[in-house]
Amino acid sequence: MSSRSMTFYEDDEDRVIAVQVAAGQKDLFRLLVTRHQRAVYGMGISFFRNREDAADFTQEVFLKTYKNLSFFEGRSRFSTWLYKIAYNTAINSTTRKKECASLTEEEIISANDTPERSLLKQVARSAVLEAIETLPERFKICVDLHFFYDRSYQEIEDITGFPVNTIKSHVFRAKKILREKLKEFDV
Repeated sequence: MSSRSMTFYEDDEDRVIAVQVAAGQKDLFRLLVTRHQRAVYGMGISFFRNREDAADFTQEVFLKTYKNLSFFEGRSRFSTWLYKIAYNTAINSTTRKKECASLTEEEIISANDTPERSLLKQVARSAVLEAIETLPERFKICVDLHFFYDRSYQEIEDITGFPVNTIKSHVFRAKKILREKLKEFDV
């Protein structure tokens, strides 16, 4: 679920659940996991490029989140706080493997596509992901969080610690680099 498709009600509900879990209603934590597991796993895939490491990463992030829930003050969205934990966990990890793409083929290929169209989508997807991989790490994380995780510049600042103007510059420069690398695909 993208951050912008999450309603204010759901975000407020996350805050309430987090407070209740921190106060001792530990069984409610599963609700937060259910709501955010796919996004955290997706971030794991973006960093580690394989399902096994992404699954381990997801488990580690939720374990850290659970242990640190008493430190969630509610000044930011719960999802932003969770993404900061996830981002820091990924950055501090020493394992970086290249295998899976950040978007699954099922999300890109629809049942109505012709075989030719499916192949074109796969080739374009591979080219985009390969081009993103060549970006400097600071550009890549800003692009991932902004475009794949639908995070605002302010949320990216909260997650990465980069100033908003730096993030805007990174995204702008990354788009320029990607446009140049992908101009043969006319994207």
